[in-house]
Amino acid sequence: MLQVPEASLTPLLPILLVLAGAISSTLLGFWLSRRTLTFINIGAVVASAVSLGWLWNRDLSSFGGSLRADHAALLLGFVILAGTLMTLLVTLDTAWRARVSFPEFDAMLMYAVTGCLLIAFSGDLIVMLIGLEIMSLSSYVLATLQGSRRAEESGLKYFLLGAAGSAVLIYGLAFVYGATGSLNYAAIAEKTGTLNPDNVGILVGGALLMLCGFGFKVALAPFHQWTPDVYGGAPTSVSLFLSTVVKVAAFAGMLRVFSGALENAPGWHSVLAVLIAATLIVGNLAALRQTNFKRMLAYSAVAHTGFLGMALLGTPAAGGAALGYYLLVYTLMTAAALAIVAALQRSEEGFSITDMRGLYYRHPGYAVALAVCLASLAGLPPFAGFFGKYLVFQAAFQNGYAWISVLAALTSVAALVYYLRPAMLMFMPDRTPAREYGLGQRAPTTLAVALGVAGVTVLGLLPNLWYAFVAHPDIWGMLAGR
Repeated sequence: MLQVPEASLTPLLPILLVLAGAISSTLLGFWLSRRTLTFINIGAVVASAVSLGWLWNRDLSSFGGSLRADHAALLLGFVILAGTLMTLLVTLDTAWRARVSFPEFDAMLMYAVTGCLLIAFSGDLIVMLIGLEIMSLSSYVLATLQGSRRAEESGLKYFLLGAAGSAVLIYGLAFVYGATGSLNYAAIAEKTGTLNPDNVGILVGGALLMLCGFGFKVALAPFHQWTPDVYGGAPTSVSLFLSTVVKVAAFAGMLRVFSGALENAPGWHSVLAVLIAATLIVGNLAALRQTNFKRMLAYSAVAHTGFLGMALLGTPAAGGAALGYYLLVYTLMTAAALAIVAALQRSEEGFSITDMRGLYYRHPGYAVALAVCLASLAGLPPFAGFFGKYLVFQAAFQNGYAWISVLAALTSVAALVYYLRPAMLMFMPDRTPAREYGLGQRAPTTLAVALGVAGVTVLGLLPNLWYAFVAHPDIWGMLAGR
């Protein structure tokens, strides 16, 4: 007899609140201004974040375990919402200059966040795939909404490579289903230990295909080629969203799949280690050669993908805690840095690193804030980036990947060069006219920057304010819902 799965909407509350904001932007765009809709969406994001706290310690699930509001989902959802809030604040000041100040922009943004939360809350591969496609399709539109030739070119590259990445991911999903006979994370994790030799090869193939598909979403080398073009061609507020919220959601999916469902599957660990090594080398060395600050941050995002990926090489408990901490820190420091770029640039191409000379004498507050963000991105104490890198290094090292930890430490030296060079130029006297855009009143962007700078400073000095939540062993030991 057919059993109807439990369809409780309580675990879906954070997702439904964000979806309500997306639908409001879709339906009310004819009557309300875009700025009003943005404030409505900010309210929806804040309400969704509050609902995460309400769901804490309840470990609810719905649709037969296909959607889970466990601790891991709530923590990852909070990071996604934090990045979304900072993005919306920045767009209040910069959307008109980027020529995306219309309701469709907010609608697509909130639909993308809905997909991101679905990934974090997923309990099986189908829900994860649905969330991933909602997020991806909305992101493709966001990258091209500006209407400029550069945005259209970058959006087309993003779409074509993204479609290929999604196809590979779906093939991998089919292989995993063929090997285990299930799409549920818990059932897959249970069956990976009892496979016959014929099914092991299918499982390994599926795991590697899924790793390649996720590699595109998070910009692992050699699947990273789209990153500098898309981040450089899209409006800066969209680059902010793609490099923080979308990346966090993709890593949430990888954490669910590889540290949960496929934790005991053979083969993918060593391949991931090689991809991480290539990402660390390519991202950091390419960033050294950039003269455009926005493209430098794009390659910096690639390099940080390598650091974040190291957490997946650790045990679920150590690696999950390290990734949970680092994702929030990465979101805060990257979003704040790109918010400053959005406020200062004259065009969406950003500005040259040499144009940053003397920034302190023109905009001292932004100069100091950007210096803090760059120092944290470089992993310098006492900022939170240092503790985040320490945690992922430790997670990989303790699980037998000492060579990756050594390589990551060496490439971090290169990172010091390309992060500290603009930081140094900002405090040097400038003999050329100011090249930045006239600031005017930019209270929302300043608030986003203040949140990021305060976050990386406080979490660097008092890391346990966040690490105490993410370090509980029961959180990451139950990634597959067992």
